[in-house]
This record gives sequence, structure tokens and C-alpha cells, in this order.
Amino acid sequence: MSKSASFLMVAVMLVASAVGADEAKKPKPVSDAQLIKLAMSAGPSDVTKNATIMVMTEDMKMRQLKAGTNGWMCMAVQAGALDTMCLDKEWQGWADAYVNKKDPQVKGVGVAYMLAGDHGVSNTDPYGEKPTPDNQWIVSPPHIMILSPDTKLLDSLPTDPNTGGPWVMWKGTKYAHIMVPTVPMPKQPKPAAK
Repeated sequence: MSKSASFLMVAVMLVASAVGADEAKKPKPVSDAQLIKLAMSAGPSDVTKNATIMVMTEDMKMRQLKAGTNGWMCMAVQAGALDTMCLDKEWQGWADAYVNKKDPQVKGVGVAYMLAGDHGVSNTDPYGEKPTPDNQWIVSPPHIMILSPDTKLLDSLPTDPNTGGPWVMWKGTKYAHIMVPTVPMPKQPKPAAK
């Protein structure tokens, strides 16, 4: 599977709840120009202006809308609710590992942008598809995601998004990463008692 295919599959996982929860809500048709604009809104303009722009269509097919030159990939998922994100090369490799359920080979710091936020994902289960009583479902506002090649550095950060500032998502898994909200984080449900 190509990295662009893997990247898009990660996006599908991120919006699975929005799509799966209500199949009856079909997205309105969106033009390629609108999709490009949406995908480019996921990151800062100095990143997105030369990024490869992709879309995943309602039938889960990948389509390139614009070739890029800077190694970044930005995309819109046109299924259910529209989510957007931009990934650097480290995150694209991470996405490939995630989709194929392999160990990511993070060799440097990775940065990803979701400046439009997301529609929800489990904070504890990388493959959670919907909210459950114990998977800490989180809907994040605009944020940046950081990968570190040294996962021990993640131990100094909380896993609770309600503490303010960055937190670790999927701690204790090979897909752990840092979530950095760029606006105040809305209160999330408290983690279930264990």
C-alpha cells in the first residue's frame, strides 16, 4: 500500500464514527476546488501551498487533486462529515504502519496538522470505531500532532485532555503521539474508573 493510500486510510479511521453513526447523512457534492481549499485549511499556508492534495471520496477511493513539491500531504475525507489533515513524511510513514498494524519506524520528530479539529476518536484504543464506556472518546478542536522517536519523552505528559495543554493519545501503544490543542480544549468525559 502506498503512503498516500495509508494516509487516507488513517483519515477514514478518524472519521469512522461520523460515517458509521449515521449512514443516512450523505455529504453534499463538493467541487474539486472546494476540496482543495478545505484540505489546504488543515495546515498553515506555508506548508499547504506546495503540499500534495488528496481526497478520499464517498466510495473510499483515493484521488490526487494537486501534486506537491514539499513532501507534505494534505487531504479532505469526503465521507459523512468532512475532516482534513496535513502530514509530514514521518507521519506518512506512521500512517502506513498504522493501517498495516505494524510497528512505526519513527526516525525523527513528526508533525501533523488538523487545524479544523476532528469528529472524534478513542484516546486509548487506536482502532476504536465508536464511543464506548471505557475508550475515552474525544472530539478535538484544532490541534497539532507530534511524533517523537524517543517514546520515553512522552512519559512526562498527561493522558487526560482535560488538564490543559498537550497530552498523549494512545499511550502505551506503538501509535502513541502528542496532541497539542491550538485553542482551548472543550471538557471531555472523565475516564472510566478501573
